[in-house]
Amino acid sequence: MTIFERPIIRPNNPCFSSGPCAKHPGWSIQTLVNGAFGRSHRSKIGKDKLIEIINKSRTVLGIPNDYLIGIVPASDTGAVEMALWSLLGERGIDILAWESFGEGWVIDITKQLKLSDTRVFKADYGKLPDLSQVKFDRDVIFTWNGTTSGVRVPNGDWISDDRKGLVIVDATSAVFSMNIPWSKTDVVTWSWQKVLGGEGAHGMLVLSKRAVDRLERYKPAWPLPKIFRMTKYGKLIDGIFKGDTINTPSMLAVEDQIDALRWSENIGGIKVLISRSEANLAVLSAWVFKSSWATFLVEDVNIRSCTSICLTIKSPFFTKLSTDNQTVVTKKIASLLENEGVAYDIASYRDAPPGLRIWGGATVESSDIEKLTAWLDWSFTQVEAEWAIKV
Repeated sequence: MTIFERPIIRPNNPCFSSGPCAKHPGWSIQTLVNGAFGRSHRSKIGKDKLIEIINKSRTVLGIPNDYLIGIVPASDTGAVEMALWSLLGERGIDILAWESFGEGWVIDITKQLKLSDTRVFKADYGKLPDLSQVKFDRDVIFTWNGTTSGVRVPNGDWISDDRKGLVIVDATSAVFSMNIPWSKTDVVTWSWQKVLGGEGAHGMLVLSKRAVDRLERYKPAWPLPKIFRMTKYGKLIDGIFKGDTINTPSMLAVEDQIDALRWSENIGGIKVLISRSEANLAVLSAWVFKSSWATFLVEDVNIRSCTSICLTIKSPFFTKLSTDNQTVVTKKIASLLENEGVAYDIASYRDAPPGLRIWGGATVESSDIEKLTAWLDWSFTQVEAEWAIKV
């Protein structure tokens, strides 16, 4: 059993949660003092703030001018479900799921909307379904990056340019840290609290012209709650995509998101954001390569996430444990690091295999990931010594 000494240097920012995620370097509540607090979101200043988020999101992400961008309620979940309830049912559906959130969209479509012409392609945690099975004359739904599994699609090359159906993408832990080929998509969603470290409860919804055409041409067989409605009398309610939100947004969260987008612009935009996240994955990859006890949940480097980086334990003592006891061990490691003020919220997601999940998105500094690795070794040593006696 290797013994690692207790490190001295801690990460400057111990926030490695996969959502809400770390604030960007240099963030301070003082930067938000010019927010439109106490003002209506329908006032000129309030609406201008919302339009600024839309415009800056387009600029930073390189979203084409003919794609619409809206701010919607209920985080990424609200944005995805708006799309599913409003757009599906015209044609058959292919759904891909390889982790818990993708599985949630499967349940929505098959159990709630009860759509029968549905093909579901699933894979275990750490793997992708066979993408070649997907038929693009059907509507296609998938998560670009599996937040709870650490699996991302390798690229958009597998998506047909000559598609008849819509491509609906939950990209909440991918945008701002991965390259999204917008022309390959028709609906893309995300939330503020992921890669840019914004506050919760607000979602973003991007629609292609093809998606808008569907909205205006097709009426679902089921009733739509007000919070999902994007059309009126068969026409798009375009105000949603011009700063007129469906419900009242938090103007504090709005100002915080503007600050994060300005930071993104100031450091160089999407290329730098992606490089920062990939650098974080590279640091952990170098450490895992030398580690005697840790490995990636995702074996295939081509589909390994650079944001939600999932680790598992290969040490013999751990592999002999029951799943319940493996969960206890990994939670003990996470708790030990939290008590030390070194890393917060890094236990794996409750539905995922026992392990650790370290957020490597663009707001996280590689130097903090580097410092964390020494503490990971130390904490594992402590827990291994305790459990070695029991097993």
